[in-house]
Amino acid sequence: MNITAHNRRPGLALLSTAALAMGLALTGCATDEPVAAGTPAPEVSVEVDSAAAAALPAKYKDAGAINVAADMPNPPMEMLDENNNPTGLDYDLSQAMGGKLGVKFNFQQQAFDTAIPSLQAGKHDIIFAGMNDTAERQKVLNFVDYFHAGFKILVNASNPEGIGSIIDLCGKPVAVQKATVQVEYLVSYAGKCKDAGKAPIELVQLPTELDAQTAVRSGKAVADVVDASVAAYAAATAGDGKLFELVKDPEFPNGYNPVYTGIGLLKENQDLTEALHLALQSLIEDGTYTRLMEKYDLADFAVTEAGVNNGGK
Repeated sequence: MNITAHNRRPGLALLSTAALAMGLALTGCATDEPVAAGTPAPEVSVEVDSAAAAALPAKYKDAGAINVAADMPNPPMEMLDENNNPTGLDYDLSQAMGGKLGVKFNFQQQAFDTAIPSLQAGKHDIIFAGMNDTAERQKVLNFVDYFHAGFKILVNASNPEGIGSIIDLCGKPVAVQKATVQVEYLVSYAGKCKDAGKAPIELVQLPTELDAQTAVRSGKAVADVVDASVAAYAAATAGDGKLFELVKDPEFPNGYNPVYTGIGLLKENQDLTEALHLALQSLIEDGTYTRLMEKYDLADFAVTEAGVNNGGK
């Protein structure tokens, strides 16, 4: 699936290959097949929120479940453990929201590019798959936003080149996955590089995110510019967290060109939208949301309050 200006999501999916190559315990599964319910992490044990539960439409209360379309593995948002059970931020967050609503969230494998049609066909109720909230998608979907991040710079451990921002990449080889928004974004810095008296960024465009990380490790590139969640996960897990370092530019705490990520559901499903919004807000207020973001080293990309359709504003 090609990446577009409205969807950086495939870059995440490709990291599953990188994670496997690094020896992480992730296992693929066939498209559109259900997966085991899994065991929620201890921190997702929460009490029912009366307001959120009251807002939940009767059809979900009667069924006792909300069916989720998810594209796994897609670390760190959706992953599969050694027993093929789902885990990751999206899964843990969904289980916590289920606790607030008093129903289960059943994760089912669904290819990302067919997730919206699966909702339209009635196969699933929501999409919980690291989907960016965009104005284009809002023509069909509502989004309950739970994540706000852009691109981050990934460098070798100890940051030997002393990279502190994108301007420090001017005139240097930088790895990036082909056909991604990152390519266009870095090309757009040519003028700023010139103003700083430097040459443009030398793009090393590679087929996969794994290739980009390998280029950094081998010295063929000084950095990899990739989705913030991917970069943070690689920095925290690759080589037990000893191979890479995440550059934190204080001017862009959420990353460069940040966008919102949300739970997607059909536009006409307003009651469920409100119930999910209330459940997420309850998790933010009781601290569960923060604990989950910290668990996956994603606290820098947390939202301060649950939002609906913040993307494209």
